[in-house]
Amino acid sequence: MHSFAKSAALSALLLSAGVESFAVRPSAGAAFSASSTTATRQLSASTAPLARTSPSSSTVRLYQSTGNDDTDTEIERLKAMAAKLRSDAAELEAEKAQALADAAEKAFRQFDTNQDGEISLAELKEGLEKGLKIELSDNRVKELMEVFDASGDGALQLDEFVTIDRFRNQLDALAREEKRLALEAADNAKREKEAAQIQEAKMGLLNEGPPTPKDKVVSLLPYLFPLMDGLAYGRFLLQGADASNPVVDVIAILYTIYRSIPFSGFVAFFALNILSSVGGINRLVRYNMQQAIFLDIALFFPGLIGGVISAIGGDVIPTGVSEIGTDAIFVSLLAVLGYCSVSSLLGITPDKIPLISQSVTDRMPTIDNFDDELRYIPPSEREAEEEGKKEGDKKDDSK
Repeated sequence: MHSFAKSAALSALLLSAGVESFAVRPSAGAAFSASSTTATRQLSASTAPLARTSPSSSTVRLYQSTGNDDTDTEIERLKAMAAKLRSDAAELEAEKAQALADAAEKAFRQFDTNQDGEISLAELKEGLEKGLKIELSDNRVKELMEVFDASGDGALQLDEFVTIDRFRNQLDALAREEKRLALEAADNAKREKEAAQIQEAKMGLLNEGPPTPKDKVVSLLPYLFPLMDGLAYGRFLLQGADASNPVVDVIAILYTIYRSIPFSGFVAFFALNILSSVGGINRLVRYNMQQAIFLDIALFFPGLIGGVISAIGGDVIPTGVSEIGTDAIFVSLLAVLGYCSVSSLLGITPDKIPLISQSVTDRMPTIDNFDDELRYIPPSEREAEEEGKKEGDKKDDSK
C-alpha cells in the first residue's frame, strides 16, 4: 500500500510537468494527460502543492530558452535573405551597366564613320539624325556636344559616349529649357511693353519734351508779373529815363493795363498758379510760371523791411540811401529777369537763381510722381511711403 501511494505521487508529479509542457507542445501534453486522468483525480489533494512549485519554473525556463533559439534562427535567416537580395541587386545592376556599355559601344562604332576613335560634330549630327529620325540644327548638336564632352576637346571619345536614349532625353531637356526661356522672354517682353505703355501714358500727362519756338516765347510772359510789381523799385531810374525810349513806353503801357485790372496782383498770382499745374503745357513754361510767382513773393520782403525800419526809426533813412537801395533792388530784378529770358529763349530751364530755383524745382511734378494707375502722388507722400517700406524691410531682416 505504501509503495502504491509512492508510485501514485510520482505519477502525479510527472502529470503536473506534462500539463505545463502542454502549453509549449500540445500533442505530447494531450497524450500524456489522457493516460493519467484517473490518477490525477484520486491524488489531487495530496499532490497539488508539489505540482505548483518547481515543475512550473523549469517549464518556463525551457520555454524561454526555446523561444530565444527560434528568434536567433529567424534573425539569421532574414540576414541571409537580405544578403542574397543585395547580391542579386548588384548582379542586376552590373548586368544593366554592361548592357548599356555594350549598347553605347555599338552606337559609338556606328557613329564613328571614319573609325578614328572619336565622334566629331558632323558625325554626331549625322548619327543622331539617322537614329532619331529627326533633323537637328548645328547649334543643338553643339549643345549636346558641350553636355557630354567631359574633356572639352570638341569630340566624343568612347568613355564619353552614351546611348541613343540618353541623347534623346538630353534633347528633350534642351527643348524644355529652350521653351522655358522662350516663355520667360515672352513674359519679359510683355512686361516691358506694359511698362512702355504706362510710361507713354505718363508722358501724355506731363509735357516733358523739348520746348518748341512758340513755347520759348510764351515762357517769357510769366515774368511780366514780377516786373510789373517791381516797377515801384525803379521809379527813380525810370523818372530820369529818356521819354522817347521805346522800351520805357512799352513798360509804361503794360503797367497802365496791369494796374487797370482790379486786384491784378491776386489775379495774376492765382492764374499762374493754376496754369502751372496743367500737365499739357510744356515744362519750361510751367517752370517759369512757378518761378515768376516766387520772384514776386521775394519782392515783398524788401518793402516789408523798409516799412518796418521807417515805422521804428521814423525818417532816419536818408533819401539818397533809400534811392540807392531801391535802384539796387530794381537792377537786381532786371538782371534776374534778363537771365531767365535769355535762358528760356535758348530752351534752357533757368534754374540757377539761388534759393528760388531749387524751391521751384522741388514743386515741379515729374513722371515719377505718378504711379502705374496714373495717380499723382506728391513727393512728400512718396518719400514717406519709401521710408515705410525701408522700415518694413529692416524688420523683416531682423526676424
